[in-house]
Amino acid sequence: MTANILAIANQKGGVGKTTTALSLAACLAEMGRRVLVMDLDPHACASMHLAFYPEEQRTTLYEVFLEENVQTRRKVLEKSLHKVGSAGFDFVPGHIRLSELEVDLRDRPGKGTILKQCIADLHGRYDVIVLDCPPHVGILLVNALVASRMVIIPMQTDFLALHGVRLIFATMKTLNKALSRPLDYRILATMFDRRAGACRRVLHLLRKKGGDRVLESVIPVDTKFREASALGKVILEVAPGSRGATAYKQLARELTAHENA
Repeated sequence: MTANILAIANQKGGVGKTTTALSLAACLAEMGRRVLVMDLDPHACASMHLAFYPEEQRTTLYEVFLEENVQTRRKVLEKSLHKVGSAGFDFVPGHIRLSELEVDLRDRPGKGTILKQCIADLHGRYDVIVLDCPPHVGILLVNALVASRMVIIPMQTDFLALHGVRLIFATMKTLNKALSRPLDYRILATMFDRRAGACRRVLHLLRKKGGDRVLESVIPVDTKFREASALGKVILEVAPGSRGATAYKQLARELTAHENA
């Protein structure tokens, strides 16, 4: 069985990208899916959220990308896999040194397909692989988009956030010229405050312009996200009945239904 690979991407920070990657992964795991999360962001927010700190000596995605020998890279990838038992999924941590890959891989042939090859080495082990992407164009984002089956674009329900969506669209349009199939994508409205007229107007505009490309699930503003982050956990562990957790459970069901359609 081929894993469903979801890239969580937006070229604007602060839109709930890492929160979406971790919360969605936990909800899918709760549904019985075998889930892996890979942190491709040099800021390593997902890694630090789960207490995988950069100063600790452990194997990360940086070492995986750096290894040129295919057989050795498989061993490095195996070493980088960690179980997050409380959240129910496996995890490959990122590192600040991922930012160095632009130079390290400058002359590497096929540098845009390294992650796709790595994921192929995990064939049959996972039902879903979630990629937490960096917020800028570069070798890591290209690798994630090339490897993915669907791009989930979290978008804060704010007019300024529309710019980040335009940027990621431009990147996907450029990649589509070289790919054998166009990238599938969905927009996820995040940080929605139903009391704010501006939020309601942005959501209305999104649905009007995006049609079925905009997911029905909407992620609300919820203080429980911050509480979970402070504890190094996902919202599903801290407040499973909260509005935020409920919204991500709905998102997991929606994406699963789309996958089976």
